[in-house]
Amino acid sequence: MSFELSLGIRNQTQVVEFVLLGFSGILYGQSYLALAFLAIYLVTVLGNLMIFTMIQLKSSLHTPMYYFLSHLSCLDICLSSVTVPKIMVNLLLQQQTISYNQCMAQMFFLMTFTGAEAALLAVMAYDRYAAICKPLHYSRLVNTKVCTVLAFATWFWGFLNSALHTALSTRLDFCGINQIHHIFCDLPPLMKMACSDTHINEVADHMAGVFVSGGPFVFIIFSYVFILFSILKIQSTTGKRKAFSTCASHLTVVFIYYGNGILNYQGPSGGYSVATGTLVSIMFCVITPMLNPLIYSLRNKEVKGALKKAAESWRKSKHHHSIS
Repeated sequence: MSFELSLGIRNQTQVVEFVLLGFSGILYGQSYLALAFLAIYLVTVLGNLMIFTMIQLKSSLHTPMYYFLSHLSCLDICLSSVTVPKIMVNLLLQQQTISYNQCMAQMFFLMTFTGAEAALLAVMAYDRYAAICKPLHYSRLVNTKVCTVLAFATWFWGFLNSALHTALSTRLDFCGINQIHHIFCDLPPLMKMACSDTHINEVADHMAGVFVSGGPFVFIIFSYVFILFSILKIQSTTGKRKAFSTCASHLTVVFIYYGNGILNYQGPSGGYSVATGTLVSIMFCVITPMLNPLIYSLRNKEVKGALKKAAESWRKSKHHHSIS
């Protein structure tokens, strides 16, 4: 009898589907909102794919800095693809649901790519440090083997973090509560919903905040402190300007990524309203991946030069075909 009772209680706590309430306040125009997300997604994918392809094809861009930038483009495409397509489908169907398995998978990949991007930004800071502070040893400090190892380490860094959190999350019970005050599945809203003990999850989350996100950020800060001192020692104004220009794009991406990340994961203790939380999440996981290729293409002279050459080649090829 006690076994049957416990089994019945356990069956009641099994949640097979979650309801995402992030867009619950929007009663009309969801199809237009879906089109807006589609436009953002296309710009994100095409922009990052253009950067990635250009780096692979242009031999002048076969340097460590652009090698890491190509990985950043891949991460941005993956990060956007984890959330935006599901958001568009739900908006078009006007049914904001996601299955339990899809939710866990979405959270796993979301945390993989965000964690990997945090580590990759730190690696890119190391590359700038080596180039500006140790120019005579740059080829040894950032050679092909080192670049490959560092790139692999960033992806593994994100995977290890997300695997731990996802494994812990699958042990949570939800007691029939299946409403997530968010636009996609993420760790903080899932922990708030759980009716079982989340102490281990919270400890793991705090540790990840310190090591997975905070560690790379501190490394970036210290790298740029040394970079700043080295730039100030440069005598010529042209040299200083060139050194600053090589760091400007990366610094802009770092500020946008960590600024939105802090708002998304380290917001007020009382939490945001659903509408504000939705906006913050969109900025972090939807808008930021779209901005990165724009930042690098607009602020980087070598990227702009490669884009102009590619555009000229395309126009000449089109003109040649029209004549023939």
